[in-house]
Amino acid sequence: MPNKLPLATLIELAQSKTDEATRRLGQLQNAHTSAAGKLEMLLQYRQEYLDQLQVQMRDGVPSAHLRNFQHFIGTLDGAIEQQRALTLQADTRLAHGRSDWQHTQRRLNSFDTLADRVRQQEMLVLNKREQRDSDERTARQFYLRSSTLAD
Repeated sequence: MPNKLPLATLIELAQSKTDEATRRLGQLQNAHTSAAGKLEMLLQYRQEYLDQLQVQMRDGVPSAHLRNFQHFIGTLDGAIEQQRALTLQADTRLAHGRSDWQHTQRRLNSFDTLADRVRQQEMLVLNKREQRDSDERTARQFYLRSSTLAD
């Protein structure tokens, strides 16, 4: 068998691309997790703030405090919407990254399958050659034995 399959270079390139896609996918997953975590934190903070105001309103709240609260909630809602948009973008990037990774993985698997077939064919040829050589040796030995017995 040859030292290196003709497909080896293609397999190495495909492996490199798959490794890079895997690394990118990990980064995209981390970015998505971070964005979703920030959104969850903002939503939780908003709910806690609303709960605190609810408790304060039972005891009576000055109108200035209520206006400040409404302004703050408006600002917080704006931040939540921005974070939702960032999270949606991270979702989209993650989906594209996953698709790219799957594509590179399929390509690598195809090359590996093709290389396995080439190896199998080479082994079949080698096995046939070895069997033929073995048969020829056995036939020569038989011929030599039978010719020495005939003498």
